[in-house]
Amino acid sequence: MQASAKSPQRAYWLKTLHQWHWISSALCLLGMLLFSVTGITLNHSSQIEAKPQISTQEAQLPAELQTQLAKLNVEEGSKDKTPLPPELAQWMMDKMSLDVRGREVEWSPDEAYVALPRPGGDAWVRIDRASGTVESESTNRGWISYLNDLHKGRNTGEAWSWFIDIFAAACLIFSITGLFILKMHATNRPTTWPIVGLGVLIPFLLAILFIH
Repeated sequence: MQASAKSPQRAYWLKTLHQWHWISSALCLLGMLLFSVTGITLNHSSQIEAKPQISTQEAQLPAELQTQLAKLNVEEGSKDKTPLPPELAQWMMDKMSLDVRGREVEWSPDEAYVALPRPGGDAWVRIDRASGTVESESTNRGWISYLNDLHKGRNTGEAWSWFIDIFAAACLIFSITGLFILKMHATNRPTTWPIVGLGVLIPFLLAILFIH
């Protein structure tokens, strides 16, 4: 009678765990593939050669924008890192395909400098406040570097940061529900716990014995 009463309850929990398990696995499938592949590329980064492609641009501000920039009263090293005026930022987008809107600016009496880091590359813009000369340099390190930076969350912005947190939570649910499913099937699968134990013991021993 007791075993009969437990059977529907066990079936309910097993069904619930399987449901949470497959939903969490579906949510983190692409992320798991991405982070697994980039884990390999990061681990062998010294063996994967990257050939950065560097491009430069130079332009001259129109007179009205140059006057507007020269009149800006921004102190050197200003903590607020005042962005460029919207008109100037739009001109740079149209003329040089550089999106500096809302970006922090390092101001000095002579120039305005904007850093434009991004996954898989880097860029910067320098504007001479006296002459109105605009110089920029862009570095592209390729797709592998881009994916590696996604793995590390480097210069990826707030949206990707949220994705990493949600992905990590889905992985936790996937792993924990998988552990409970293993527990419920362990009676009929005697190798379950020895294999789980190896999965815990191997990285522990590697860390203790070979990482100094």
